[in-house]
Parts: sequence; C-alpha cells; structure tokens
Amino acid sequence: MATPLSDPSPSPLRTVAVVGLGTMGTGIAEVLAKAGREVVGIDISEAQAAKCVAALEASTARGVERGRLTEQDRAGILARVRTSADLRAAADADLVIEVAPESYEVKQQIFRELDGIVRPGTILATGTNALSVTRLAADSARPERVLGLHFFNPAPAMKLVEVVSSVLTAPAAVTAVTDLALDLGKEPVAVGDRPGFVADGLLFGYLNQAAAMYEARYASREDIDAAMRLGCGLPMGPLALLDLIGVDTARTVLEAMYSASHDRLHAPAPILKQLSEAGLTGRKAGRGFYTYEVPGSAVVVPDALTPAENATAVAGRTVSSVGVAGSGTMASGIAEVFAKAGYQVVLAARSEEKAQTAKARIGKSLARSVDKGRMTAEAAAETLDRITATGTYEDFAGVDLALEAVAEDLEVKRQLFTALDKVCKPGAILATTTSSLPVVACARATSRPQDVIGMHFFNPAPAMKLVEVVRTVLTADDVHATVREVCGRIRKHAVDCGDRAGFIVNALLFPYLNNAVKMVQEHYASLDDIDAAMKLGGGYPMGPFELLDVVGLDVSLAIEKVLHREFRDPGLAPAPLLEHLVAAGCLGRKTGRGFREYAKR
Repeated sequence: MATPLSDPSPSPLRTVAVVGLGTMGTGIAEVLAKAGREVVGIDISEAQAAKCVAALEASTARGVERGRLTEQDRAGILARVRTSADLRAAADADLVIEVAPESYEVKQQIFRELDGIVRPGTILATGTNALSVTRLAADSARPERVLGLHFFNPAPAMKLVEVVSSVLTAPAAVTAVTDLALDLGKEPVAVGDRPGFVADGLLFGYLNQAAAMYEARYASREDIDAAMRLGCGLPMGPLALLDLIGVDTARTVLEAMYSASHDRLHAPAPILKQLSEAGLTGRKAGRGFYTYEVPGSAVVVPDALTPAENATAVAGRTVSSVGVAGSGTMASGIAEVFAKAGYQVVLAARSEEKAQTAKARIGKSLARSVDKGRMTAEAAAETLDRITATGTYEDFAGVDLALEAVAEDLEVKRQLFTALDKVCKPGAILATTTSSLPVVACARATSRPQDVIGMHFFNPAPAMKLVEVVRTVLTADDVHATVREVCGRIRKHAVDCGDRAGFIVNALLFPYLNNAVKMVQEHYASLDDIDAAMKLGGGYPMGPFELLDVVGLDVSLAIEKVLHREFRDPGLAPAPLLEHLVAAGCLGRKTGRGFREYAKR
C-alpha cells in the first residue's frame, strides 16, 4: 500500500504507470526501470507497446555491449517493465505519468478515467510542455494530487526534469515527485504553471524568432544555424532543432504560449503553420526546414535550397596586408588571428604606448599557445614579427584591408572611418567589427561606401570560429567576395547577413536573455533554476544569467535598446530589472556584482 501523502515520509513511489509509449514514454519507462521501479507501460496501440519493449531491449543490449550494464542488470530492467493496452493496469500504481498527445481533450479523458481506477493516494502527473497543468488538475476529482513532470528528450540522457505545481497541488505531492526525480539521477527544477515552463518557455521564443528570420529571407537556414552553433556554443542550430522537435509540436507550444502571454514574440511564425499543414514537420516526416535521407533520419541531404559550393562568381580583391584599429582585447585578438594566417598586420592605436601594450598582449597569448603545445616558439616569434604597432593611422596607407575594433560608439566609429577614408589607398576595403551599430552609417562617413562592410568577430577572436559578414545596400560584390575569401584564409566560418540591428546572433540571443530576466522579475523561477534548466534542458554552455554577467549588463542593455529601437516590438523592450541593475552600477563580473556577486580578484 502507498503511504498517504499527508504522512511526513512521502511514498517512495515504487510502482509507476506510464501512459503513452511513444519516444518520450519509452524513455521515461527505461529511466524508471533502471532505477529499480516497477513500470506499467500503457498504450491504446498494442503495436506501439511492442515497439516500446523492442526499444528497451535494444537500448539495454547496447548498454551491455558498452559495459554499462551486466546481463543480470539487463534482465532485471526488462523484468520490471510490463505493458498493457488497458488503462486499468494502472490500478496499483503509486504514480501515473501521462505522455499522451498535446491535446486537452485526450489528456482530460485519461485523467477522468484514472480518477475511477487508481487509489486515493496516487499522484497523477502530466508530461505536457504546452498545456495548462491547472486546467488539467481542475478537471480531475483529485486536483491536489495532479502536477506536471516534464522530462526532456531523450529522457535517459537528459538530466533536467521540471516539476510543475498548480495553485491546487499539495506540497507533499511535489516533495514525493521531486524525491523520485533525484532518485532517478535527474536534476529537478521547481516551476509554476505557465506554457513552456522555464526551458521551453525560453527556448521556443528563440526558435520562433529564428523561423521568422529565415522566413524573412534575412539569412539562409545554414547560416542561421551555423551562427548560433559557432557564436553561442549551442549543440544544434535553431532550425535543425525545430526539425528534431517537430515543426507541428513547436507550433502547438507557441500557440499555447501566445494564448497566455499575448506577446508577439510567441505568435507562431507563419512558416511554422505552412510547413505543418503541408506535412513537412521535420525529421519524422523526412522534410522540414531541411530535407532528410528518409523519414526519421538525422542525415541531411541536399535539396533545392542547399547553397552551391563556391557559389560566388565574383572575383575578389588581393589582400596581403591588414590594418587593425584599436588597442582593446578584440583588436589585439583580431590582429593575432590575421598574423597567424600569414598576413602583415599594422596594429594602430591612439598612442604608440597603447599600441605596444596591445602587441604585448598578443605576445602573451602566443606564449600561452606555445606552452600548451599548439604552436612552436619559432612560429610564435614569426607571428609576432608580422605585427607592426603604431600610434598613427597614417601607417594604414599601404594596407589592403583596414578593420576597426574601437569603442561601440557610432560617432567614434564615424570619425575613424572619415580618417581611414583619407589615409587608405584606393581599392582598400574598410571594415567595422560592430555588433549592434548600422554599418551603413560608417560607410556614409566615407567617400567610398561601396568599399565598406561589416566583419563581426566574436570574443575571444583567436578561439571563436564565427564571423558575421554584414553587407549594406551599398557594398560592392567584389568587396563581399574578398571578405568571404579572407575569412576562409584565417580559418573562420563566415555567415552572410544584412545590415540590421543584432545581425543573426545578437538578434536571436538577446531577446532570449531579456525573457529570462523577465522570468526572475516576475518571481516565476530563481536565477539558479533558470540557469540549470537551460544548461541541462537546452544544452546551453552557460545559463542566461551566467552569460549576462560575463557579457556585462550595461553591454546587454545597450544591445537590447538597439533591438527595441530597430524593430519597435514591445516584447523586445528591456526588462526593468536589467535597467535597475545597470543604474545601480551592478554590471556583472567586471564590477563584482550583477545578477550574482563575485569575489574580488
């Protein structure tokens, strides 16, 4: 008999019924059985139940082959799982987890039937990520025992479990399920009931904006995905991830989010509806944003939208020497990148002293590379010899490419471009590394706007592989072709985008960060839980608040203001909490306090 929930020692939930044996249900059943629970798998389709058993047999066989399980372990796991097509098989369960299709009608019918089957102390959990747990609970005869238990796919591998309480949920039910999640080796995060919860609430807004960016033909699907993988360290690009999740599933989640928030950022991009209604739902259909070898395959095959190799027919200009303007971390990093690739580099700053300091910083970076065995001492010395430090931009007279990495201030950059226009030879390309300012404004400060382009490197420049190549409406084709060729020579991955705020990466990244701040501002979840949710559930290398503190809250606020000003979308307005922290001088790690406090160095 299960212990009543009012007991101070909650039930260990020994017997668990899983209703719905698709990919997620099968994965949850495997996790439970491996943790010693008795599992009753229930599905109206006997074929689906057989498929579940076959999947468990295959998965545990792989575990034995890889030395993770013994044959005895495997036999025990399989013996603990039984399947049925009858919901009455859940009668003795301590916990029921339903992972049926995302439909109120379907889930409510299951819960109504369970009310008449299970014992009074049984906890009923929904695996929904889009529907209201409160609405499902209110329709049940036992609302205090209904909660959300949101696993992530694939359930055996993903550590995050969101434990979702409604206003009706009994605290003892939450405790019992949280203890179970810990016993399963998962990391439970407590969240309230709103569509998407934490991880999907942040993730799907970002995915939706990526879909809208692609639909607007701002950038290719390949460039959007590469930009977010290489610029943010994400395991998958957003469009590939939409194909994996299912375009129709994403649309359902976003519809639910929009109905609750009325935020335009959650209104599903029209392309999601078009693809869904055409049956192009992603990997499972064999085609979505990309085309796959066969339905269910992860192998992308070329289609009509796949860019041709060496598609540019325009010949580029010759670049053998490069000028880098600036003395900060980004300027010295970019100078190092070009010098390593064999270019002669002129590193110019406002004074000879600043330029020499920047060159010394490069010397230290190269020395670290030698210490780590990444290059020889001779190669490091040759690289440093290719860099000429100077306190005057007059020394840019002979360079083929002049690239500025000065302060992110439009007036400062415009003045510099005016100076470069006078100094640099005809035919030299002038580039800006801005991450948020209009490239065309820099171009208009010169008499040669056709020679001006954006090259947005990411910090630290020697390590980060991405460069956003930003064309204005005035940029010449051969200038664009040249910069693409140069990116190849310096071993960077170039992505093309137009001259609008945020380009690709920041336009998708900062609204996501802003939405995370809004979650904390609204007391929906804690900093630690949100950071954990995005790292464990989304595969992000850093949680949003870790990242904000590293980037700098002042820098983040400035970028968010630029995005809001450009797109005029109320959903992009900076969160007041971010503005308050900046006003208080809490700018992140650099000041010792941002969203968190840091030890002084």
